[in-house]
Amino acid sequence: MNKSADQSLPALHPQGPGNAGAVHPTPAAKALGFVRRYPIVALTLLAMVVTGILVLTGLGIAAQWLASLYALGIAIHQGVGMVKDILRGRWGIDILAVTAIVSTVAVGEYIASLIIVLMLSGGEALEDFAAGRAQRELRSLLERAPRSAHREGPDGVSQEIPVAEVVVGDVLVIKPAEVVPVDGTLLSESGSFDESALTGESLPVDRFAGDPVISGTVNGSAALRIQVTAKESDSQYSRIIALVQEAAESKAPMVRLADKYAVPFTVVALALAGLAWFLSGDPARFAEVLVVATPCPLLIAAPVAFLGGMSRAAKAGIIIKNGGTLEMLAGVKTAAFDKTGTLTGGHPTLEEVRPAGGFTASQVLSLAASAEQYSSHVLAAAVIEAARGRGLDIHACDNAVEHATNGVTATCGGRVVVVGKPAFVAQHVKGMTGAELTAGQLAVYVAIDGSFAGTLIMRDPIRANSAATIKKLHSLGVRHAIMVTGDAQSTADHVAREAEIDEVRAALLPEDKVRIINGLPHRPVLMVGDGINDAPVLAVADVGIAMGAKGSTAASESADVVILLDDLAKVAQSVEIGQHTMKIAIESIWIGIALSVGLMVLAALGYIPAVAGALAQELVDLATILNALRALLPGRRKRG
Repeated sequence: MNKSADQSLPALHPQGPGNAGAVHPTPAAKALGFVRRYPIVALTLLAMVVTGILVLTGLGIAAQWLASLYALGIAIHQGVGMVKDILRGRWGIDILAVTAIVSTVAVGEYIASLIIVLMLSGGEALEDFAAGRAQRELRSLLERAPRSAHREGPDGVSQEIPVAEVVVGDVLVIKPAEVVPVDGTLLSESGSFDESALTGESLPVDRFAGDPVISGTVNGSAALRIQVTAKESDSQYSRIIALVQEAAESKAPMVRLADKYAVPFTVVALALAGLAWFLSGDPARFAEVLVVATPCPLLIAAPVAFLGGMSRAAKAGIIIKNGGTLEMLAGVKTAAFDKTGTLTGGHPTLEEVRPAGGFTASQVLSLAASAEQYSSHVLAAAVIEAARGRGLDIHACDNAVEHATNGVTATCGGRVVVVGKPAFVAQHVKGMTGAELTAGQLAVYVAIDGSFAGTLIMRDPIRANSAATIKKLHSLGVRHAIMVTGDAQSTADHVAREAEIDEVRAALLPEDKVRIINGLPHRPVLMVGDGINDAPVLAVADVGIAMGAKGSTAASESADVVILLDDLAKVAQSVEIGQHTMKIAIESIWIGIALSVGLMVLAALGYIPAVAGALAQELVDLATILNALRALLPGRRKRG
């Protein structure tokens, strides 16, 4: 019974092209799967059916023997586990459950014993369903990792080989849009890389000959050559996988919520049952008390509430993978955030057009967007989107050429347009001036007909609700908010000021983030991020939340909570759901305890026989379940 509640549900993904061909199990297969997974529940239901048939056909003695032997077998099975747990120093609700089964069998109340067994095994199955079993944090990381590399031979011809065969000093050809398989040094003149999966930086990073290239980054639109500096096992990407595995395995299992109330409830029940037996002289009185004292409310209340909370969260686009996470969410004291894709939107946007040389802002943006149609650079899409958003014309162009990592030249509407980096544009015009930028900004330069036409100021903007989310978390009892990011300090400070973050740690590698999160004093710690670079820190945090709408699948698999919608406010909502769920779970447990104690007193005085007690206990269970199901509903908002 004392199983860990820290078992992850399989990640939930919407139906799409990648899984459209999935085979869905038939009802018979599902039933068989249930029997295999929960054999005690299935056997108990079968035993109850057979016992009922025997009673109805006049074979009451056979029914009693069947039910009694089965119930005692379950009691012995549970008792073995109970003894092992006690020897380990863990006292749970199993003691009272086993005692209740044995006592009801001893006084001939075999129907009551079967009901206790069903509630015992059913509560375990419900808890297990809410928690899940799958632990698949590494799956997506491993799926994304390159399996092969293109090694260049002495004759200049590349050959595809397994990544494991790559050695230091090899020269590899990295094709366009290909993931860099190992760490290396760039041999080509220049290259553009998407490092967002590792550093969290949304804007492409330019590298030049002699610069290091990190494994796990994505090459741009031009084929490149690198010289290997680390084999696969020593490269950055493999280190991230190892960090995720280590962090996931280091999480301590959580004790079930019901176990916290088990010892005092068990002591009170056994003491009251023993006192009733002593005062009445009737051993049946002992069983009658324990029938109404069975720990079904304790077994069922928390799992039902947790399942309700998880269902409510799922409807809001928040996947909470286990009941233990809900308990952690309820007590979060520190909230940590990555920057790019978490506090910011995760993609660059046009912030401002600064025209020059007599050109208008509309002319600069319209012609720049026209030329950018022929670029695969991430900034090009943002320029085009901005032009369309302002209703500007986008012209067809001739002689369009993309100069890898530098920019685009094209003839659009009869005008020669150059768009790109300052050094590239400066080669085509004279008198170009650099733009003054604030933290987090990036300038795209534009020349028209040989004249400097202006700059497009780009930014990865902060989410509109970032500051509101931080304020909401503080109102929910979160004491401290911290940003941990791989971005530069100036950019991080700027975002932190806008989001009203309490503390900033910038220019971090994944292992730095893990170290910082492990060292935070106010716990539990919630970490929010996206991208593969966040996978290790999401796994090591007490509660890892992945912004799964745009983030990597690896981050989603490593997290305890996945937000399917691109809405940062869901972070605060997940904490609120956790607190509401825990309140309902504890309230339901106390309702069950209070009703059970009341029934125990009546049974001890001889007013409730065993059969009536079993039925009354079912009403207690029903009341407990109905109250626990309130976790499906939002709590009442406090009036300001």
